[in-house]
Amino acid sequence: METSELSVAAVAELYGLEPLPVEGGLFRRTWAGPMDADGRPAGSAILALFAAEDELFSALHRLPLDEVWHFYLGDPLELLLLEPSGAARIELLGQDVLAGQRVQLTVPAGTWMGAQVAPGGRWSLCGTTMAPGFVPEDYEGGDLDTLLAAYPDAAERIRALCRSEAPLRMPRE
Repeated sequence: METSELSVAAVAELYGLEPLPVEGGLFRRTWAGPMDADGRPAGSAILALFAAEDELFSALHRLPLDEVWHFYLGDPLELLLLEPSGAARIELLGQDVLAGQRVQLTVPAGTWMGAQVAPGGRWSLCGTTMAPGFVPEDYEGGDLDTLLAAYPDAAERIRALCRSEAPLRMPRE
């Protein structure tokens, strides 16, 4: 069977993925480095699955540290980046590097980010890596009204990547 024939459920089962609280999608932490005195790992990595169905997208959020995204399998993933400068842009993660898709992308600290499977796609399997590693207190969810006011040119995409019912902070593990 080709990977393109796999269902979202089959990919999730294959990699042992569970729902990612607040942000959305399915995930599994695959690595965490040694903890420092404050309880932060030296680094961390996750697998993340996003799908066009079942609201499996990454809601707009920002982190206080750089985050490196990696594309692994499936259909291209659109990553909306809202920069502190006020600029908004879309980066496409995927395997077609000759068409400008990227297999790896670093999102700078403080940049709002949200992701969804590109139109016409079914699912995308990605990973993210951070050093120092992620802790739940790092996550800041995007408030729809605040983001619309700050980035009016990206309003349609912002609406598609916000979860109005979700808390703006992630619960502690």
